[in-house]
Amino acid sequence: MSEQQSDKPVIGITIGDYNGIGPEVILKALEGNQLSKLCTPIIYGSLRVLNQYRNLLEMKDWNLHGIQKAEQANHKLTNVITCWHDHQTEIQPGKITAEAGQGSFASLKRAVEDLKEGRIQALVTGPINKDNIQNEDFKFPGHTEFLAEAFGKDDALMFMVAGDLRVGVLTGHMPLQNVREHITAEKLTAKIEQILQSLKGDFGIKKPKLAVLGLNPHAGENGLLGSEEIEVIQPVIKQFKEKGHLVVGPFPADGFFAAGTYRQYDAVLAMYHDQGLIPFKTLAFNEGVNFTAGLSAVRTSPDHGTAYNIAGKNIAEPGSLLQALYLACDVSRFRIFNADMEKNALISKPQPSESQHPAKSGGKQRFN
Repeated sequence: MSEQQSDKPVIGITIGDYNGIGPEVILKALEGNQLSKLCTPIIYGSLRVLNQYRNLLEMKDWNLHGIQKAEQANHKLTNVITCWHDHQTEIQPGKITAEAGQGSFASLKRAVEDLKEGRIQALVTGPINKDNIQNEDFKFPGHTEFLAEAFGKDDALMFMVAGDLRVGVLTGHMPLQNVREHITAEKLTAKIEQILQSLKGDFGIKKPKLAVLGLNPHAGENGLLGSEEIEVIQPVIKQFKEKGHLVVGPFPADGFFAAGTYRQYDAVLAMYHDQGLIPFKTLAFNEGVNFTAGLSAVRTSPDHGTAYNIAGKNIAEPGSLLQALYLACDVSRFRIFNADMEKNALISKPQPSESQHPAKSGGKQRFN
């Protein structure tokens, strides 16, 4: 690399749809290289596009560092890899265009290639338009499904995170009319296992406590309002309890968040997208992070979309993007720490003291 090697994680950041607020929140989060002590950022997108936004947002005293490949990253600067021929690219904030969709895919494709090859330690994805990004190589309802296939997984977990609030969904981006057929014992078992594994391996919770929501109003009211709880959800929960796991439910979804019951658990599993994301975004819209659990690589994203209505107006808040960067750094470091612990155990080296654990070392770490 252009600077000497660093132990900071190298974090890739995709630009998303460049006519949305992605470029704005990315630039605001990284302005003045303010995160250079925490990580080495590489933006995958277009140096031309980012400079247009930098001028629009009056960030003229801060320069971006253009590179051709991740290995050239400067650890003290904000690096940019241009992922398409951008000589004639002009931003049109707030407009949905095919060109912006093509750019968002080109950025994502290049970043995922580097993530798979280990050139970057984590990926933070900017918001995309799920319509204009569609092409022969991207026929997915969102990032999560695309990444699952890229990493050879049948499924991945959309895990929404804001501090101690963590919400997963059994069924993600699909029409509501299709949800019921996906409420199966096999899929529910797999999702619960993914959540428990992520809570342990990514967040450092040794004995996680998971709440599972019901599908029907009042969690089915003992079969009066639906049978899924009795036939599917309760038997699966019972199996996990018998194995010694702290899995509880099914809870009626309507009062669970309003009563603050979620605070008693390390995570919550909702049955479908809106059941989990409406309360999550209500509680943590400016700080929420979308974390993809179940992958060998680390991926996060802000919990908002392209927000075309405010794009280019210099009013978008970077809070969620910042939290996505922090979480990507934390999980990356924790995974490295765990790998080192296992390696040390194999060669019988002394174990690190508690103060050396990244979850308890202060700074930007955010583990329980």
